[in-house]
Amino acid sequence: MADFPHEYKVSAKGGPDGTLPVESEGLPTLETSAPPAFGGPKGHWSPETMLTGAVANCLILTFRALAARMEWSDLEVNCTGVLEKGAGGIKFTKFNIKAKLTISGDTDEDKARQTLENAKKFCLVTASLNAETELDAEIVKG
Repeated sequence: MADFPHEYKVSAKGGPDGTLPVESEGLPTLETSAPPAFGGPKGHWSPETMLTGAVANCLILTFRALAARMEWSDLEVNCTGVLEKGAGGIKFTKFNIKAKLTISGDTDEDKARQTLENAKKFCLVTASLNAETELDAEIVKG
């Protein structure tokens, strides 16, 4: 791992209408827009879907790092970000994560569940957010 601090550089550019390209050196450009709930067109990533996707993705990548010695074959994560309007304005208040982990017959189910909980706890994305994160984990033997 590289020494800290790490920096991640992203750029976006846009005008009064149309999609906004989000770019980072060496990566494919993402065409983004406001989500349909805010009047944007369907079919594009938005800041809201990218953040919710980052929560799901980070859980899997953190689990990978923590489960290096565990026998597992698949982790499917579905995440719902809940955006609400309150006294402090509009913000994400909760991320509901449904995870389905497939483990080998020899892997301890309690250890697998605890490793998933630790992945939720140590995910740097959710640790950086001011929103509740709920994990509903299903462990299956494959």
